[in-house]
Order: sequence, then C-alpha cells, then structure tokens
Amino acid sequence: MKRTIGALSLVVKDYDEAIQFYTEKLNFVLIEDRIVDDEKRWVLIAPHKQAETHILLAQAASSLQEKAIGSQTGGRVFLFLHTDDFWRDYNNMKSKGVLFREEPREEIYGTVVVFEDLYGNTWDLIEKKTL
Repeated sequence: MKRTIGALSLVVKDYDEAIQFYTEKLNFVLIEDRIVDDEKRWVLIAPHKQAETHILLAQAASSLQEKAIGSQTGGRVFLFLHTDDFWRDYNNMKSKGVLFREEPREEIYGTVVVFEDLYGNTWDLIEKKTL
C-alpha cells in the first residue's frame, strides 16, 4: 500500500495575495486555481511541479478561521522547506524581502534558518546534511 499526504490547508486572508507571495518570493508553482463557488476557490501551490505534497490556500470564511491566519501552530514552526542549495534559496528569498527571524545556522541535521510567510507563519528553510 502506498499512501501520501496530498495537501495540507493553509488559512490565508486573500487568495491572490497569497499566490503572489508564494510564487514570487518563494518561487513556488501554482498547481491549480479553480473556482468552487462564489466565495471559494481550490488553490494548490507547491515548491515544484513534481512535489507529492501541495499546500491548499484556504481563504478564511469565518471569524474563527481569520483568527488562525498567521498562527496555525500557536507560534511553533509550521512548515519545513527542504532545499538542495541553502544559500541560493536564502539569498534569493532575502533579496525579495522575505523576513528571516534569525541568521542561518549549522545544526547536526543541516543548515537552517527560520523565516515568515506573508502572514507570520514560521517556516524552516533547511538543506539537510548528506550522510
């Protein structure tokens, strides 16, 4: 049996501003953008076209959902973006105005830095060490 996580939801304030941030500042690709009804779209993004796991951008539709924007994990790092070239991606993201919460550091598992998305959710950018 093969199972994968196809997507996870990220609550956002606005579909279009979220698409713009992820595609322009993080170099993600827009996988799908389909209208579901007058208020809802099915918007999938990913780090690259062949990624198995996508992020579903879910525009907040209630006050409870609006409260979750930017704090989906209560302040913990939410997502982990793995890269094959840390310094390429770090410098590219920094040049595009992505907010980093710290300086890059070396850990036993690789090179890592914490950054924020447009709403304040925290991510790790990681280049894992090869064993």
